[in-house]
Amino acid sequence: MCFLKDISDYIRNGETTSQRLGLEIEHFIVDENGDQIKFDEISSLIEKVGNEIQASLHYIDGYVVGYNTDEYAISLEPSCQFEISISPYSDIKKIADVYRKFIALWEPIFTKRGYSIKTFGNLPKVELGIITPDDIPLSPKKRYEYMNRHFLKTGKYGKYMMRASASTQISIDYSSEEDMIRKIRLIQKLSPVFMILLESKTDENSTLKDAPDRPHLFRIQQWDDLDSDRTGFIPHSFDNDFGYDSLSNLIYSTSLILYPESDKTLYVADKSARDLFESLVIKEDDLSDKRKKQLIEHFISMGFFHLRVKTYIEIRVADSVPIDKALGYVALIKGLMYSKKNLDILEHALSDINSIEAINKAVDEIEKNGLNANIYHDKTAADWAEYIILLASNELDDEDKEYLKCVNYLE
Repeated sequence: MCFLKDISDYIRNGETTSQRLGLEIEHFIVDENGDQIKFDEISSLIEKVGNEIQASLHYIDGYVVGYNTDEYAISLEPSCQFEISISPYSDIKKIADVYRKFIALWEPIFTKRGYSIKTFGNLPKVELGIITPDDIPLSPKKRYEYMNRHFLKTGKYGKYMMRASASTQISIDYSSEEDMIRKIRLIQKLSPVFMILLESKTDENSTLKDAPDRPHLFRIQQWDDLDSDRTGFIPHSFDNDFGYDSLSNLIYSTSLILYPESDKTLYVADKSARDLFESLVIKEDDLSDKRKKQLIEHFISMGFFHLRVKTYIEIRVADSVPIDKALGYVALIKGLMYSKKNLDILEHALSDINSIEAINKAVDEIEKNGLNANIYHDKTAADWAEYIILLASNELDDEDKEYLKCVNYLE
């Protein structure tokens, strides 16, 4: 079971006194009819642009699917959602500058070809029922072929998630195991509020066909009915023994669907990392340190929980939103999670919310009633939003406070 310790050590090695923030935004690249760009076209563009700016190209199954620079990385999601992952910085202005350079590079390229860049939680034509996910092709990567095959068996919304959803993700640092545990629990408790603050729809009255009484949190509804073994809030995260080792065990035990081996991707269905080691598909003694790291990162990537721990905490509950709102979200997280004072206040204020069931009940109410939903302590989601924005504002400098205005629904 040495590999379990390797996973635990990998997470432990993320400990840092830095207080950085990473930002990822997935975009839809659509033509004048609202249809997404095709894989061959965008893959060719990524290769061309990547070479022109002397970036490091990223290949999967022989296709160019992204590139890396010192400041950010580009990647393609299952149906050509175009994602930027900005390197972590402590300065929100730096994050803003990197994103705007990325847009200045790519927007003219897409515009010249008749495309525009859109940020929504769901592809508008799917949200509005004009097309269904069946009308959208997947990128020709074995990873997505295998995921699609798996999710057809596990829930109703695998096709929606893969083909028609997009998100905004923020990553933050932790300084110790105790700090990680504290932040994960508080972020999960606040996640229902983050979800509704960062909701991004085309039509506020649209609903999923199977949920006519739930006009809010489309993307969350889809992810929550995708595959219960790998989605939702982190299992056992409110148990007394939760920490690096229990996270490692979760990562080691979650079914993998697929496994990258050399230059190919294998379908392993419900087998977990544990199964692959025990059956000697993976032989621990044969693994170099580099290969161990690659495997750990792959195992982590196959858990799609609302929060994910790598060598940082990845917060995955927000829809894809325009950059100004995304930066407001970054400022909100910064003001809450990098303030000991606010961590103490929130821990006290939410001390009786100590189960995933209680948080899911709040999500359920928000799906039906939005900001008016009564969630914790007879307060609405709007009340809690106003409260946490005020807390964050109290701990941010004047420059960062300005960003908060773009996430404040009262502004």
